Parts: sequence; C-alpha cells; structure tokens
Amino acid sequence: MKIAVVRVRGTINVDGRIKTTLDLLKIKYKNNCNVVELDDTYKGMINKVNSYVTYGPIDKETFKAMLLSRGEILSQNEKKDTRVEKINDETIKSLNPKFNSVDEFVGAFFENKAKLSDINFKLPFRLTPPTKGFERKGIKIPYTQGGALGNRKIAINDLLKRMI
Repeated sequence: MKIAVVRVRGTINVDGRIKTTLDLLKIKYKNNCNVVELDDTYKGMINKVNSYVTYGPIDKETFKAMLLSRGEILSQNEKKDTRVEKINDETIKSLNPKFNSVDEFVGAFFENKAKLSDINFKLPFRLTPPTKGFERKGIKIPYTQGGALGNRKIAINDLLKRMI
C-alpha cells in the first residue's frame, strides 16, 4: 500500500532526532510530500514524526495528478548539465522505454514493479499550501480532533488535490 506523507509543521524548534527522521523521509520543508510503501520501517518513522506530518493511503488518480502537475525529472544533456523538466508521456518514454505513458508508469508504481528513481524523479513533491487552508483547529491538533496532523485515511486525497 502506498502512503502519502505531507509535512504540515515547519522547521523551528524541532528535536534533532525528529529532524533526522524527516530528512530520511525526504520531507525537509513545510508542504513537501513523499509517497512511500508502507512497511515496518516506514511505519516506525511515521509514528515518530506523527506530530509534524499528516499521512494516508493515496489513490492512483491523485498520484497521477500530482505527478503531472508537480513532478520534476532531473535530466542531463550533452554538456552534463542537470536541468529540471516536467513529466509527460515523451519524457517518461525517453528515460525508461518500458513505460509508454504516464498511466503505465503509475500502474507499475502501485504494483511495486517500478520506483520513482526509474525515471530520475526529483523528490519530494513541492506542493502549495492547501486552498481554503487546513482544518478548522489548525496544524497543532490531530486530525481526529478536528486538526491537521496524523492519519487521515482516505481524506488525504482531498487534501492533496487542494495542494496541487
């Protein structure tokens, strides 16, 4: 199962161990998002930074929309200069001939047959603050009590669509 992890709180007064864990999750700044496979390692990491992130299972449509609008690929030209390109069918096909379109890559990614590194993807997704803001009680209260932190379950997809 793929989990989207979004950093909600900033970098001020963060404990060093939590900061290291957020760096390992590749969500260094506020409103950054990373999509990971939920296993025991990531479960422990997410549990440790629970008061700084929100997370939940992401669906294919939201991931595809995020990939097309906010995804960036690092590509190299003949001069060995790296530059950032937007994702479309042609760039995915040129970087990895196994995939003819974005839909094929998304399907393979959700079946664990492909990784984001197969297309030189630049992590993390850099999202905008959500339209109409976070929940009513703010970013210091858990989602179950009306805030923005913790496990959102399926509601993470609505938040990500507002942040794209």
